[in-house]
Amino acid sequence: MTRTRIEGLLAAFPKLMNTGKQHTFVETESVRYVYQPMEKLYMVLITTKNSNILEDLETLRLFSRVIPEYCRALEENEISEHCFDLIFAFDEIVALGYRENVNLAQIRTFTEMDSHEEKVFRAVRETQEREAKAEMRRKAKELQQARRDAERQGKKAPGFGGFGSSAVSGGSTAAMITETIIETDKPKVAPAPARPSGPSKALKLGAKGKEVDNFVDKLKSEGETIMSSNMGKRTSDATKVHAPPINMESVHMKIEEKITLTCGRDGGLQNMELHGMIMLRISDDKFGRIRLHVENEDKKGVQLQTHPNVDKKLFTAESLIGLKNPEKSFPVNSDVGVLKWRLQTTEESFIPLTINCWPSESGNGCDVNIEYELQEDHLELNDVIITIPLPSGVGAPVIGEIDGEYRHDSRRNTLEWCLPVIDAKNKSGSLEFSIAGQPNDFFPVQVSFISKRNYCNIQVTKVTQVDGNSPVRFSTETTFLVDKYEIL
Repeated sequence: MTRTRIEGLLAAFPKLMNTGKQHTFVETESVRYVYQPMEKLYMVLITTKNSNILEDLETLRLFSRVIPEYCRALEENEISEHCFDLIFAFDEIVALGYRENVNLAQIRTFTEMDSHEEKVFRAVRETQEREAKAEMRRKAKELQQARRDAERQGKKAPGFGGFGSSAVSGGSTAAMITETIIETDKPKVAPAPARPSGPSKALKLGAKGKEVDNFVDKLKSEGETIMSSNMGKRTSDATKVHAPPINMESVHMKIEEKITLTCGRDGGLQNMELHGMIMLRISDDKFGRIRLHVENEDKKGVQLQTHPNVDKKLFTAESLIGLKNPEKSFPVNSDVGVLKWRLQTTEESFIPLTINCWPSESGNGCDVNIEYELQEDHLELNDVIITIPLPSGVGAPVIGEIDGEYRHDSRRNTLEWCLPVIDAKNKSGSLEFSIAGQPNDFFPVQVSFISKRNYCNIQVTKVTQVDGNSPVRFSTETTFLVDKYEIL
């Protein structure tokens, strides 16, 4: 089809809509328009008249479900802003004019193009950089010690050679190298400007922030390449990739859950979707014919689904995961998903961590109060980061009271509230700050965390052999991650 032909068909569509019929399709002499209203917009599929309209409607529904994945609102400017993301997603649904057999989760996976190799490469590179910094500190200490020894013995202090000439006096250079290396290796924490109303907890943070900034600026002016601060921000993500599980047995289970959650700023859960899976890995073929004893204490109504090769009747009756043919073995040295579950809800009581953000306008801008509360007491959330967007060009926020620590990223115009652990003993906390701006400037608030306890109480309690029912030693690795967690 030529571009002129496509534009002509699309131009004719609004005129054909004024027929007053209640159908979701319109036919002309040559083509059929299958459409679906989406607030003020229409999702339109143009097909030939001999195509299967039931399949076309199913394809249309999938198209319409993809759009909210990338656009927060069904408005023309929001669609235009994310047009390339939508085109890439649409391309996964239809290829060369034919529907591909994919679902929403697969489209999300294909478009993310998440690379395990890239994560490993980044983790290795960051480890090498940390080792290089440690080596530089050690060398600097050795040179400083050599200078002191030389001064005690009355000899000339050794220089720091470069190109065959002895360098400047060893004392000042060694001191400078030691000081700058240690200085730049410290995490960059924004200093809290003092408020007139007495002392606050935040004033204790990051006393040397300006010195580090000045040093980094000097290095940049001399042509040095500086790693951006957000590269070292979440080293826990990198270390998780290549850190092997402790005491991994011949039968190893990986239980992973991912949560996608969207809340309204005025309260109310818009959508919460949680996907979980048990991955089985067997490294010794003598344990190939086994059964997993699953304990399901979930009371939230999750939907469970077993692998097609797993005996579903056995699982329903006795909560045992075993193959339909007990004579066969599970694959060896490969991760096999044996059980997965899904929970989708709009029930507010199911939110694991509630976030309340209250911006209120004042004479100088906005006073913002944010508080969190853990609703699921059995969870322990680690490396929690609550990211609040800030208006651009208004400087750093003035921090009042804070539980935990904070980072101000002036490049991305965000304030990151960092909490190492949130659990039953530390289930609530608050942050107060002031900055110029409007209440809408501080949304959407985004949350990220990791937990070694899963949200749905589904665990493997025992593994036994098919023959003889004898117990088998096994290890378990549990992870609860955030896919998307937003307060809009």
